[in-house]
Amino acid sequence: MYLEKLEIQGFKSFAPKTLLEFPKIVSSTKGITAIVGPNGSGKSNIADAIRWVLGEQSLKLLRAKESRDVIFFGTEKKAQLGFAGVSLYLNNEDGQMPVDWPEVVIARRLYRSGEGEYLINKNKVRLQDILMLLAQARFGQRTYSVIGQGMIDTILSVTPQERKDYFDEAAGVREYQIKKEEALRKLKTTRENLSQAEMLLKEIGPRARS
Repeated sequence: MYLEKLEIQGFKSFAPKTLLEFPKIVSSTKGITAIVGPNGSGKSNIADAIRWVLGEQSLKLLRAKESRDVIFFGTEKKAQLGFAGVSLYLNNEDGQMPVDWPEVVIARRLYRSGEGEYLINKNKVRLQDILMLLAQARFGQRTYSVIGQGMIDTILSVTPQERKDYFDEAAGVREYQIKKEEALRKLKTTRENLSQAEMLLKEIGPRARS
């Protein structure tokens, strides 16, 4: 699996629709794609766009104060846009991602109204669905999958828990952590519903007996 294309529109400094195409990966490169360029050319924004479309929620990592900051704000010559959209095209001919598609397109959109959506091959999905698919492929929006400028220094100074997260994703453990987290959420909801049902039974019990 490797990155084929990246389509960006309205995300940070990328106002018009911009398509970045990457050369086909050969065995000697071992799946590494590098983005190079002079200072101020938008390299960091490209890395942010990749993290964002893969579901990144940390505003700090996205270098934003609020979620709408990723939408093109406008300049003297260009009006601000009402949405940001990024589409990531992944070649899946090797089947690393457990789906039947030879190409997987992950897309994310955010509107100034605050509404947003995620898509996989043009089908609307939940963020949870994207995170699970990425985890099954041992690929994610953080850790070793996307290495931005200065990230190596950051990795060397992370906390023990953050360092563990890096190894968990690389080892494929993240998939099971996501399943556990979802199961715990469902269990919590079930307990809350059961508690409400018990309270309701206590309330209507005396009336039913009379």
